[in-house]
Amino acid sequence: MKPCPCHSGTNYSACCEPYHLGKHPDTALQLMRSRYSAYALGLADYIMTTTHPHNPTYTQDKIQWKIEILHFCQNISFDGLQILEFTDGEKEAYVTFTARLKQQGQDASFTERSRFAKVDGRWLYVDGRKAKT
Repeated sequence: MKPCPCHSGTNYSACCEPYHLGKHPDTALQLMRSRYSAYALGLADYIMTTTHPHNPTYTQDKIQWKIEILHFCQNISFDGLQILEFTDGEKEAYVTFTARLKQQGQDASFTERSRFAKVDGRWLYVDGRKAKT
């Protein structure tokens, strides 16, 4: 049993893996955690399919986008995730979190208030406002 990369304290198979295998998260919080895990595991396709088309990084050039995501994933150490606040809603929700990251041994941690939208019954990451930790 391997721990989930989202640092929930549970096993990956019981936490984020079902979402990575195709199950849709029921809440924006589950989506946020599963996206963090996807970055930690280099699952670029999951990141792309759970990103809202209005997100500033969204692009139709899926090959280049995937390359950029994988480059980011390979150059970052994903050391922790702390959920600070979750505001649920029917069509829009917010998750404030701190991601503990390192890039080339340097602290790259940040805190973000992420906005999610429910589209056709699925939660998608729209955007976020970051504040350096």
